[in-house]
Amino acid sequence: MLNLNTKLRELDEQGKKIKVGIVGAGQMGRGMVSQMFCMKGIAPAIISDLDVERARRAYELAGVKTEDIAFASKPSEAEQNIQKGKYVITDNLDVVTNSVPVDVVIDATGVPETGARIAFDSIYNGKHIVMLNVETDVTIGPILKKMADSAGVVYTVSAGDEPGAIKELYDFVDAMGFEILVVGKGKNNPLNVEATPDTAKDRALAYNMNPKMLASFIDGTKTMVEMTCVSNATGFLPTRKGLIGPKATVKDLPKLLSLKEQGGILDSYKVVEYVDGVAPGVFVIVTTDLPAVKEEMAYLSMGEGPNYVIYRPYHLTSIETPLSAARAYIYREPTIAPMGAPVSETVAVAKRVLRAGEYLDGIGGYTVYGVIDTYANAKKDNALPLGLVSSKVKLIKDVKKGETLTYDMVELDEESLILQLRRLQDKVI
Repeated sequence: MLNLNTKLRELDEQGKKIKVGIVGAGQMGRGMVSQMFCMKGIAPAIISDLDVERARRAYELAGVKTEDIAFASKPSEAEQNIQKGKYVITDNLDVVTNSVPVDVVIDATGVPETGARIAFDSIYNGKHIVMLNVETDVTIGPILKKMADSAGVVYTVSAGDEPGAIKELYDFVDAMGFEILVVGKGKNNPLNVEATPDTAKDRALAYNMNPKMLASFIDGTKTMVEMTCVSNATGFLPTRKGLIGPKATVKDLPKLLSLKEQGGILDSYKVVEYVDGVAPGVFVIVTTDLPAVKEEMAYLSMGEGPNYVIYRPYHLTSIETPLSAARAYIYREPTIAPMGAPVSETVAVAKRVLRAGEYLDGIGGYTVYGVIDTYANAKKDNALPLGLVSSKVKLIKDVKKGETLTYDMVELDEESLILQLRRLQDKVI
């Protein structure tokens, strides 16, 4: 991120702006749009949402006058309005991914199937793609990254979300030459795998959140997805299926997240984990054998070692997302992206007893939650990736509560783009 502010200011002084198209004007999208208007050298040119009034409201909250907002139903209309200096709203995501002036597309939907289409179309049309949609990334991120590389554009998950914040810390300590042992994040809510939109509704409404989104936080799915993303970007494995999730304070982490023979809880290093009690922060645990470095770390109040915690006490979620768009455009670099073949998988697990003939729903719903496992284990078990679950997926076998769903338990949606891309990924990566 060094000098990104300078590069953006230079663009602004030249009368240029990175034109961004945003899909999704919910809680994440609204904040992102307003923040972008505080920045130099970048602008939200188009906002798409199924509820076009939400898109309009996102602009209005940022101070855009009504007469400066124009609706477009197709890309040519959007292009004409952008040339006139208007801000475009639409209910057609093709307007975002196909409009020539758009440099970078941001997916703020959180819906795996929609994210697959947004990313695929953006890459096809030569646009950088920023995924504030980790759910899609953990399902088909490797193939999307490969396609983007071939097309000469950047595929990246967003800054500000925990995976991006963790990767920035990881890169920071890796560049200094520390040995990295553990990477992780805090979890805000006590884990309750039975959480549903109904049980989360009152709290969600109080925070102006979507109840499904909050349910996905409480049931642990979001944490599992985020740590899968980090695992696939670093090569670090989960501590175990579903992770451990200990309760601790920041100062406890170096000792707690050490090997069992060192008095900790880990069987091995190079792992990802979450901790109850350090939210909303992210962390990395590092070590060194060098006496002079240990002496310096002690002087800097980093502890006696040999393990040290590097902790960031915040992540600004969608407020930081424009930085990934700028980094992709200016430096042609991702914030965080899969390093190659998958290392981990988020698999679908039954929230309750499920019966043959039922249709599933999706992330933050009533039927399944997500659990991280190694990709090797998931493949061996024929486990169903959570990102392939939707309301069009039908059960053909009964499933016990707490049981991991497998491919042979379901009838998949053959029209699904994310399914077709996942099958391609399984063949070529």
